Amino acid sequence: MSDLGPLSFYLGIEVHQDDSGITLRQTTYDKRVIELGGLTDCNPTLTPMEERLKLSHDSMAEEVDATQYRRLVGSLRYLAHMRLDLAFFVSNVSRFMQRPMTEHKQAIKRIVHYIEGTLDYGLHYSRCPGVAHFIGYSDSNHAGDIDTSKSTRGMLFFLGNCLVSWQSVK
Repeated sequence: MSDLGPLSFYLGIEVHQDDSGITLRQTTYDKRVIELGGLTDCNPTLTPMEERLKLSHDSMAEEVDATQYRRLVGSLRYLAHMRLDLAFFVSNVSRFMQRPMTEHKQAIKRIVHYIEGTLDYGLHYSRCPGVAHFIGYSDSNHAGDIDTSKSTRGMLFFLGNCLVSWQSVK
C-alpha cells in the first residue's frame, strides 16, 4: 500500500481540497457530454429547460434515434449525481427513452446548452466550525404529469451549509 497524497480525481469526479473545504466537480465529463450531444461550442442558456414545458408520451412529432437518445440520457443521469441543478430535468427526459420524439430530443439539447454555461458548477463542502444545524426542505407539484396525472416531489437536506442528500420522485 502506498500514499498517493490527497485525492484529486476519482471516477470522473474532480476533487479540489483547500483550507475552505472540498469542492467536487465533473468539468471533464461535462465536456464529454457536450461532445456526445454534438454541441461543442454551442451557445449557453441560463436554464436547463423551457419554462412551463410539458413533455408527453402522446406526441405526434417525428421519432428520433432511440440509441443516441438513450446514450445522452444515460450520460446526463451520471452527471446528475453531482449536479443537483440537473436532477429534475434529467429525470423528466428519462421518461421518454422507450419512444423518443423530436421535442424530447430538443429538451435534451437545451440541457446540454445549459451545461455549456455551467461547466464550473459542482458541490462545495465547507469546513463547518462549531455546531452544524440539520435542515430539510421539500416541495411537490400535484398531478403535474400530463400523461399520468402523477405528482412529483423533491427533498433537500443540509448539514450546516453543506448539501448532504437530495431526492426527486414521481
